[in-house]
Amino acid sequence: MTVLVCSDLDRTLIYSTAAFALEGPDETMPRLLCVEFYQGAPLSYMTEASARTLEALATASTFVPTTTRTPEQYRRVNLLEKPPPYAICANGGHILVDGEDDPEWAASVRARIADGCAPLADVQRHLTTNGGDFVLKRRTASDLFAYTVVDRAALPSGWVDDLTGWCAERGWRTSLQGRKVYCLPAGLTKAAAAEEVARRAGASIMIAAGDALLDAELLEAADLSIRPAHGELHDTGWTAPVTAVTAARGVAAGEEIAHWLLARAAAPQMFTDRPPGR
Repeated sequence: MTVLVCSDLDRTLIYSTAAFALEGPDETMPRLLCVEFYQGAPLSYMTEASARTLEALATASTFVPTTTRTPEQYRRVNLLEKPPPYAICANGGHILVDGEDDPEWAASVRARIADGCAPLADVQRHLTTNGGDFVLKRRTASDLFAYTVVDRAALPSGWVDDLTGWCAERGWRTSLQGRKVYCLPAGLTKAAAAEEVARRAGASIMIAAGDALLDAELLEAADLSIRPAHGELHDTGWTAPVTAVTAARGVAAGEEIAHWLLARAAAPQMFTDRPPGR
């Protein structure tokens, strides 16, 4: 029985220093492993216990990092000693097979979303003309979607809501994750890419993890899933019958998620022996 495990990365399995949410005396802090460098400086971490658990998870299942990062951003992350055979990037816009982009999947995604939403250029134009000093950067990703880096402390009340309404009228949606505000075509989903990877891997069971609204379809599509007690889904009170919630927050939640995923991937009989969501 092949088990597919699809997990988001940032603020689910890996964490920047700003997202650690660690409390207590210094001597009680966990040992951390840096898993990403950017421009020569350490950027993302997980606990050493989480790293060991992920190695075991990759043996017990088909483990698929599933991220909104572009392929280039994803390749900076070193989760495992041996890279996983599949990865989902750009929120489902790319499937990497042994590290290489699948051009047929990428082309099919672009064809699918082209008919269902306004052009990316329209969204870029709107973001350029409807910002302010609180917008620190404007970027596009894989020519599929746009995002801005904002100063959260200076972000005007209602700006994200107004942007969400504008995008919805044009077949797009938004997501606020940390300092980034994403605008994506509504049809660009991690769940669709996960379904394709499950078909290729011959998986009969899917387990998933994620923290953002962009992960909601993936969590709902899985047989079992988990989200941390922080992030966009937690802040909005999002729940689903198949989705568990961690007790911990921050990088400790990442460790809890890794253990939870391994326990279920290593014992697939619990999918029939136990009620959904736990």
